[in-house]
Amino acid sequence: MKIALFGATGQVATEVQRRAPQDVTLEVIGRDRLDFADPAAVGALAKSLEVDAFINAVAYTAVDKAEEEPALAHAVNDMSVGVLGYAAANSGTPLVHISTDYVFPGDGDQPWHPRDETAPLGVYGVSKLLGEDGIRESGARHAILRTSWVFSAHGNNFVKTMLRLGAERDRLTIVTDQIGGPTPAADIADACLTIAAALADGHEGGTYHFSGAPDVSWADFAREIFQQSGLTPEIVDIPSSEFPTKAERPLNSRLDCSTLTRDFGIERPDWRAGLGNVLEELGQKSA
Repeated sequence: MKIALFGATGQVATEVQRRAPQDVTLEVIGRDRLDFADPAAVGALAKSLEVDAFINAVAYTAVDKAEEEPALAHAVNDMSVGVLGYAAANSGTPLVHISTDYVFPGDGDQPWHPRDETAPLGVYGVSKLLGEDGIRESGARHAILRTSWVFSAHGNNFVKTMLRLGAERDRLTIVTDQIGGPTPAADIADACLTIAAALADGHEGGTYHFSGAPDVSWADFAREIFQQSGLTPEIVDIPSSEFPTKAERPLNSRLDCSTLTRDFGIERPDWRAGLGNVLEELGQKSA
């Protein structure tokens, strides 16, 4: 099987390359080959590819900066994704696309189901939702995989930030009223590869959710990071109102992942185990 992987150095793209089975050939399309802020270039390149599936792991993910750069966020997350969908539809190539919990308003305390009504809070979420819509409208066979709180040993993420701050400071204030499922990039990569193979075999696809279990607050996520790494800063729980950001964050990022299990047999991973693997890779795992 041959897969075109859009993205090369991001957290999920890195793990797809590391974890692809031996019978999968990847054509990796990174920034050196394609500017994803140029929809016309995305369409031209996608049309030239002869592969069994596309995996799109490219995204503009700077949530706060998106409020200042809406045109760039929409070019990457919206317009180029829609163009990729139409290229996939025209060639009959199935598409796996990674989306986000930010398409929801984040209210309530129940896990969001894929069929629930969307209502993003900021530019980032709006741009990701419009990208989803473009794929659906294209008619391509697709799987949209919404995920949350991604972490790995690569790039910028909460785990690496906490390790740095935990080594520098004796006391940290961390938000406790935002709840979600931290998700190892390695598990997202495995899910994408499994879904791509199923779509290539004729699975009809759809929109799915995938996040780690159990759901926790950012503060409790940090506590587990420090527990496993042996760092000992004091953690003070604070509400989101005491940590203002340019873009509003959803308070409820819980995701109902049951349809992914039903259709593909993919269970929610225990993020605590994935965290241990990441800390080992970073050389930060406590003995």
